[in-house]
Amino acid sequence: MDTNTVPAAGEAVQLVYRPTTADLTEAIRARSSRTPAGRRRRRLYVGFAVLFLALAVLVTLARDGFQPLSVGLTAGALSFGVTPRLMHGLQARAFGALLERAGETRAVVDDTGVQVITADTATRIGWTAQPSYVETDLAFVMLSADKQSIGMTVLPKRGAAHPADIDRMRSIFDRNLTRVG
Repeated sequence: MDTNTVPAAGEAVQLVYRPTTADLTEAIRARSSRTPAGRRRRRLYVGFAVLFLALAVLVTLARDGFQPLSVGLTAGALSFGVTPRLMHGLQARAFGALLERAGETRAVVDDTGVQVITADTATRIGWTAQPSYVETDLAFVMLSADKQSIGMTVLPKRGAAHPADIDRMRSIFDRNLTRVG
């Protein structure tokens, strides 16, 4: 098969990679920024950060200069600003170690779905189980249809044997899934 052509129905693209915590962090961030639940959560954090900053300004103005309370409120605002990034990293580390133990992983993407194979398991994910996807610079992330998009499959682009495989995989996803964001 010519590696520059779009795969026809039935043709497969294969990835071979070792999952990492960085892959999972990328996927969690992508899911968070592109799903309604993730965007609501981010707006909530931003709202609290703005509220804390406004309170810090009011306390500072009311007391003619910075007070310990102003400093505390400013620190609280900053913590709301970095919490989402920290949470994504913590979630990734919690599950990343399990993924890394899987060792070398092979994923086969075709018009019937995705099959993920490790030394211990083989899982087939049909398009209806995860009907949408996000593409980042480093990965394709398939998402489940539930409100939180709890179920996801991370397919790192570095697993492609050839750069053209990434375009071919995108074509398969576009035929079978809804692109998010």
